[in-house]
Amino acid sequence: MAHQILVHAMAAGGSTTVEALVKHPMDSGFVKDKAGKLIPPHYIEVIEFTHNGKVVLTGFWGPAVSKNPFIKFAFKGGKSGDSIGVSWVDNKGETASTTAKIM
Repeated sequence: MAHQILVHAMAAGGSTTVEALVKHPMDSGFVKDKAGKLIPPHYIEVIEFTHNGKVVLTGFWGPAVSKNPFIKFAFKGGKSGDSIGVSWVDNKGETASTTAKIM
């Protein structure tokens, strides 16, 4: 499965707001397919955001998070042109990561 992370970060007034849309099925393991069989669990366990290589947010997720989750947060500091990194690991050991520049 192709995983994708869309990130937007904007600096203003001494803080940076980060928005990310993470394309992931986030299957809980409790939902059945059309044939009536349970879809195996497949969800992000850890997501991490960095600013110029320094961790600014770590999230511990589980099967209760919806498909294609959206996350928005702010942190103090950051300026236009700085780097924002996003990476995650799911319960099957799959990973994805991306970087973006703060606007």
